[in-house]
Amino acid sequence: MEEGHDGRASAPSGSADAWGGMNSLDKMLSILDLFDGDTPAITPEDVERATHASRSSAYRYLQSLADAGLVVQVSSGSYALGARILELDRLQRNSDEILAAARPVMDEVSVRLGFNMILSRYYGNRVICSHTAWPDATLSAIYERGRPLPLFFGAMAKVILANLSPYQLRNLMLKHVDEIRGAGLGGDWKEFRTVMARLRRQKSCITNAEITPESVGVAAALFDADDRVIGSITFAIPQVVFSTLNEDAIREEIVATAQAIMRNLHGNPAAAEPVLAHAR
Repeated sequence: MEEGHDGRASAPSGSADAWGGMNSLDKMLSILDLFDGDTPAITPEDVERATHASRSSAYRYLQSLADAGLVVQVSSGSYALGARILELDRLQRNSDEILAAARPVMDEVSVRLGFNMILSRYYGNRVICSHTAWPDATLSAIYERGRPLPLFFGAMAKVILANLSPYQLRNLMLKHVDEIRGAGLGGDWKEFRTVMARLRRQKSCITNAEITPESVGVAAALFDADDRVIGSITFAIPQVVFSTLNEDAIREEIVATAQAIMRNLHGNPAAAEPVLAHAR
């Protein structure tokens, strides 16, 4: 599937041929991608247009999703997300090993430094906000669990991109060249690869007001036991505060925080070793 600028995967566009390789199950599951903040409810006609399926198939897909509790029929024949989503979210919160590993570290570091923090997850070319710690109310708390984040903007996404495999990066370049160019990440494959290699060597990424006005993002990547990137941890710091800090120390702090999370995740718990005693 293709991906929208906000990081949320969207259904393939174009003619019905674009859907030729998708089976019925793929098409039915892709219906869930039609929901977003601007589209809280969908109709069978929306499903027809998006999947290039027949009217009867569209109704059948929606009925199957409704039987599973993933959607529910509301007024005027529209469908909204169903209560099963709530149940799955609770189960995911209680069983998410990355969240369990990150939460105590985020609690300690955010209190010690006074920095807002964002835990992001990466899957299927999406970057999703998983958890936040937000002690500094001077920045608007626009990040919330489940919010899709831009794939090519913001420190939390760029540090993930930098640690993808060359194969993954090349595929992204082929599909999203205009977005990559617009984000200043390179006008061709050679430039994109060079920018990503530089970010990877730095082990952290700093961006200025790319997503949130008057906010600086400082992020480091998180990896699984096989050294595959699975997400990132980010400081969101007001520009006026960041201007008073030592950039190298902040980079070291976010890398140490990421390492502490990964030690928890991989069974070797330890607190993040302080680089800054406090932020202000």
